[in-house]
Amino acid sequence: MHGFRLEARDEYPHKLTPEPTFNESVYTNAFDPRLGMGGWMRIGNRANEGYAELSVCLYLPDGRLACQFARPAIAGNGQFSAGGLSATVVEPLKALDMAYDGEVMVLDDPQALRRPEALSNVAKRVLASVRWSHVGVSPMHGGEPMSPDQPTMYGRDFSLGHFNQHTRTTGEIRIGEEVWPFDGFGWRDHSWGPRQWQAIRTYRLFLANFGDGRGFMLLKIGTPDGGSRRVGVLMVDGAYEEIIDLDVLTREWTPGKTPAHMLIGARTARRAVLIEGEALNVAPLRNRRRIGDDLVISNISEAFTRFRWGGAEGLGMSEYIDRIEGGHLAGHPL
Repeated sequence: MHGFRLEARDEYPHKLTPEPTFNESVYTNAFDPRLGMGGWMRIGNRANEGYAELSVCLYLPDGRLACQFARPAIAGNGQFSAGGLSATVVEPLKALDMAYDGEVMVLDDPQALRRPEALSNVAKRVLASVRWSHVGVSPMHGGEPMSPDQPTMYGRDFSLGHFNQHTRTTGEIRIGEEVWPFDGFGWRDHSWGPRQWQAIRTYRLFLANFGDGRGFMLLKIGTPDGGSRRVGVLMVDGAYEEIIDLDVLTREWTPGKTPAHMLIGARTARRAVLIEGEALNVAPLRNRRRIGDDLVISNISEAFTRFRWGGAEGLGMSEYIDRIEGGHLAGHPL
């Protein structure tokens, strides 16, 4: 990717810099089309704040959600391991293992996440074990900018360095007494640098891997100053094509203002495509941070999504982030 540096050492933790909000995170997702299930896991080291952001979110075949969100204490940025969640580099830039051992909350109705203070009354808590082995099926995309004027994918106040890759994913998901051998497709990323979720005003991210050499990572992001960026790639026959234009229309929202159906138009130098998305299950989340005298809240919808592209179907994620302004989502209804 022009303007960025990426080396094998970037798979490992970077030197901790003094910014209070420094974050280094590893994220993976994976979906098994045969089972109709999957999910995502993320560990984000916030060593200058003394904790890691731990997220495990699994969409089960019958519509239940198994999840865990925690902030285990960490003493530095030396490893991606906290609270039972770990990411292990198997071969730099080619293969990564992600694993979780610990408790999860099993929710019959994921909308219970809207009231975190009441989860203890409705969530069944069981032990879980997740093992995902990711092997790259695409080139790496991204890296660290080589000049101070090089725009980054998410913006320098959300991550300085960032790279990602589509993967073939195998392993196992165990939730209590239920076990699913896992054989599917996924995506992973790694980012580092200062991060405030509230630096983003609006954000629409779409991730999918169809398993036939096709997939995408498409992002439209709105900044607090009213600007926007459109970045991403289409994967065609295992190769990446950078997008040059992107349009997103959320055609239907749920009453709770989570995305239900979306239409995405993407153009590269070689092709123009229309992609339809249908949200199958949504985890409604939020992130809160005090900035000066203000408590700024970001609404985050993590939607397990079925995508249709050129007659084919694939599974993946739609991630919507909106700052709450005047009691409303900044990006709704688009």
